[in-house]
Amino acid sequence: MSSQQQDQATQNLTLVQSVRDALATEMDLDDDVLVMGEDVGKNGGVFRATEGLYDEFGEHRVVDTPLAESGIIGTAVGMAAMGLKPVPEIQFSGFAYPGFDQIVSHMARLRTRSRSRYTLPMVLRMPYGGGIRAPEHHSESKEAFYAHEAGLKVVIPSTPYDTKGLLISAIRDPDPVVFMEPKLIYRAFRGEVPEGDYEVPIGEAVTRREGSDISVFTYGAMTRPSLEAAEELAEEGIDAEVVDLRTVSPLDRESIVESFKKTGRACVVHEAPKTGGLAGEITATLQEEALLYQEAPVKRVTGYDVPYPLYAMEDYYMPNAARVADGIKEAVEF
Repeated sequence: MSSQQQDQATQNLTLVQSVRDALATEMDLDDDVLVMGEDVGKNGGVFRATEGLYDEFGEHRVVDTPLAESGIIGTAVGMAAMGLKPVPEIQFSGFAYPGFDQIVSHMARLRTRSRSRYTLPMVLRMPYGGGIRAPEHHSESKEAFYAHEAGLKVVIPSTPYDTKGLLISAIRDPDPVVFMEPKLIYRAFRGEVPEGDYEVPIGEAVTRREGSDISVFTYGAMTRPSLEAAEELAEEGIDAEVVDLRTVSPLDRESIVESFKKTGRACVVHEAPKTGGLAGEITATLQEEALLYQEAPVKRVTGYDVPYPLYAMEDYYMPNAARVADGIKEAVEF
């Protein structure tokens, strides 16, 4: 936090309130910023992330759309190409698939296709992940889809402070950003958030806990159980470092490698399925750039390679502090 941010008045906000605060801040500063999506206007969004924006900024800047994800994203692409800064919302990340062609064929490629004649300053917001007992297509954690697509930046915050700063940075970015919000922790806790505008840089990880025995790499809602596991294991004499990636594309490979060089062991935690997940990319990075520092196989603590389960079965699917602690101990005791 800069000295200027330290001097700013702060608010005690939840993560979803920080989303709303970031949107209101940028809409107030820049008339080109607009919000669009299903029920984002008068209703304030399914999670109330846009509550009050319709009354504050009007129907031309807070636009209720039909239930048509392809139309929402495609319209936003056209708006952004013409100089506006749309922030479309997909109610749940599992609803984005009808708009996937617009994301990968147009949103991600227009700068390259036009040889930088056009950029797309747009942010595609979507709540993701499980833990809220939602029905089918409401709980997916498929960030790897978007991280695999060149031309997209993919941001996943884990704290109210980072949420506001990263979303402001995403809106100001000249290129498209997929902003995935971990709905499990939308209202799980509060944190100090400066009033007014500030930025958290995209593409920079942050160390949430310093340690010397093992590096735990994680992001989004999995940051909290990773920290809980690290604190529990400290009582057993295991000193775990917890690195919150914050951005999964571009990955902050430098921070990942530097942490691993210090500890020689790693555990990667994410809610997404194991196969094809970001843990595999992180593991490969460590093999390529820091193999000679490695003391044990990299442990992956992830979701399972099954369709996302319903209701009470979520508790068995999602990594928790106990599973993370077991993974850390396995790597440390190798």
